Amino acid sequence: MTEITQGSSEAEVADDILYEVHDRVATVTLNRPNAYNAYTTETLQRFHVALRRAMWDNEVGVVVITGSGRKAFCTGGDVKEYEERYVASPAEFWKYMVLFQDCIDTIRNMGKPTIARLNGMTVGGGNEMNMACDLAVAADHVTIRQVGAKVGSVAAGGATQWLPIIIGDRRAREMLYLCEPISAQQALEWGLVNRVVPFEELDACVRDLCDKLLDKFPACLSYTQCQVNYWKDQAWSATIGHAREWLTMHFAHPETAEGMKAFVEKRAPDYAGIRKRK
Repeated sequence: MTEITQGSSEAEVADDILYEVHDRVATVTLNRPNAYNAYTTETLQRFHVALRRAMWDNEVGVVVITGSGRKAFCTGGDVKEYEERYVASPAEFWKYMVLFQDCIDTIRNMGKPTIARLNGMTVGGGNEMNMACDLAVAADHVTIRQVGAKVGSVAAGGATQWLPIIIGDRRAREMLYLCEPISAQQALEWGLVNRVVPFEELDACVRDLCDKLLDKFPACLSYTQCQVNYWKDQAWSATIGHAREWLTMHFAHPETAEGMKAFVEKRAPDYAGIRKRK
């Protein structure tokens, strides 16, 4: 990877991750628009490298996480990869969960403010990335959704832990149980995002927040981040290890195989058939 200096507006391409630094703001972009910016295992590996790079760069004061295009911010893990790679080898999913946990932990403990720039659909692990950030700005066409229970999984990579803290218990259960999308405006009313603007104004709104954050003492912001993470840290540290182990074992369950296969085949899952086979 070539070096990007402070003030550079050049975007650096590393396959499915873009990394750019401009005027002390690092932007990390999930760049798989044809897959709605879903991430594969390899995408997560490169994403983690980019996050660490932003963390260690003393010239970076704010980190923005976003997706390419306007259809999707991130739609979580690539279900096609899940179906092909992890249903057949559940034990390998443990390594994947460790990698995802590392990415989420790096966002949360960046030591500098993080902003989720929600440019499109924000689904599953994408919303967990959103919640890991300090602030979020959404375009007004954005929808946010958790889909774990609909595809044979559980949204325990941040959603079960943090949705009750951010939007309240009953609203969290609604999102997690029903797996239905909420609008950007509803997300704003519930406190899941900080700003909602037309897509054409998204960059200006994000930049305005960045400029306001850059006009603060960085060490004070870093410690403030650490302090306000307290309740999220408690929920996360108490559950993520168990979630990693359970999700790994559940990949051998027929629910997971049916949920992932149905998603890839673009059909409704056979919920009744699974119940009969249990």
